[in-house]
Amino acid sequence: MILVCAAVLSASAQDGAYSGFSPYSMYGIGDLFDPGTAYNQTMGGVGIASRNTRYLNVLNPAAVTARDSLSFMMDFSLYQGNTILRQGDRLSGNNIFNLKDIAISFPLYKSSAMMVGIMPYSTTGYKYSMYIDDPDLVSQTKDVTSSAIGQGSVYKLFVAAGVSFWNRLSLGAEWIHYFGNISKEYYPATFANSAYSSLESTYNLVLSGDTGQFGIQYEQPLGSDLTLGVGATYTLDADMKGFVTDTRLSRGAAIDTIRFRTDTLALRNNPLKFANELGVGITLKSGQKWRVEFDYTMSDWSKSGIDNASGFSLIGNDFTFTGAKAQAFRAGFEYIPNVNDVRYYYRRFAYRAGFLWKKSYFAFNNVQQETMGISLGVTLPVFRLSNGLTFGVEFGKKGINIDNTVKENYINFSIGINTYDIWFQKNRYN
Repeated sequence: MILVCAAVLSASAQDGAYSGFSPYSMYGIGDLFDPGTAYNQTMGGVGIASRNTRYLNVLNPAAVTARDSLSFMMDFSLYQGNTILRQGDRLSGNNIFNLKDIAISFPLYKSSAMMVGIMPYSTTGYKYSMYIDDPDLVSQTKDVTSSAIGQGSVYKLFVAAGVSFWNRLSLGAEWIHYFGNISKEYYPATFANSAYSSLESTYNLVLSGDTGQFGIQYEQPLGSDLTLGVGATYTLDADMKGFVTDTRLSRGAAIDTIRFRTDTLALRNNPLKFANELGVGITLKSGQKWRVEFDYTMSDWSKSGIDNASGFSLIGNDFTFTGAKAQAFRAGFEYIPNVNDVRYYYRRFAYRAGFLWKKSYFAFNNVQQETMGISLGVTLPVFRLSNGLTFGVEFGKKGINIDNTVKENYINFSIGINTYDIWFQKNRYN
């Protein structure tokens, strides 16, 4: 039996330094982290078509030119997640804390600008245990347990640049470097009776890769202060580099190494890949009063090679594990009552709501995990309009529609700080 059909789930907040937590993160490279800042997250994760001079948008490199020509911008966001796991009448839970993004942006020359940042790309965090209650086995060996634990992250470092033409068309390109470490430990049989040897399997994944993303945005005024915007991004696939160390141990009266093997990913005949991704978006806005946006993304992991790769695809006899086409539909809405109100501070708040539905990049028996969530948020202007403090909350559920699998209900909180300053401005008076 695999984890999603384990008899007992065990997790708690005391388990500590997980950057993410989900039983499904034991497969592949873990859970893919929703990209974007707290600003993006409070609108369901949209941003492919969005051009907003108040916020740094990291979802499309073409958006880096949405700014004052002399402005320096920075965004820093944190993320706190809480998950309740349910399998039949069994419940378990965990909470985690993680960096969401750090990014800075500055002008280059006239209508061009640059952006540098880092954010999580995927997270791995799980812990489970179950008792093997076969009476014939227990009568001879005493208590027998099976357990697993894993943690780690893959991060995304990016450097982007963009340029605008005719104040309507923007193009951007981004270099992306993936890097991280994931540890997975499995104890398929641990015997209380020391006369029997227990088993231990360990995978240590050290991963890296380089790729590029290209983006485009176009805005068309519609009159009456309305503007229609469209955008698209395409991220190339990337060969996984690094290595996977696979260790098998037998623990009893003595420790015996059954297997120790290092798979250097760059030397594989069929290299593993970080998948490509296509994204498109459309937005409609009315000045700085309101905006509505829709995004669609698709990433094809079916040819990534993770299906049968050691350390990525450990699975039981009851299920098959395969890479799949990940898809996501997102929608978001923002409303500011009066951006220039000098009497009532709360009327300058930016209120947001969003919706998310997506399918995971892997499947069990050709069934993908589905996630549905709703987000709410608000940005409070600080000192000036373009400096803000963002608070967001997202709640939803995810799981695989197969009997006796784990279902997850979650509520996540995010907080973001966006700053804005003018560089190289000459004083008019001494």
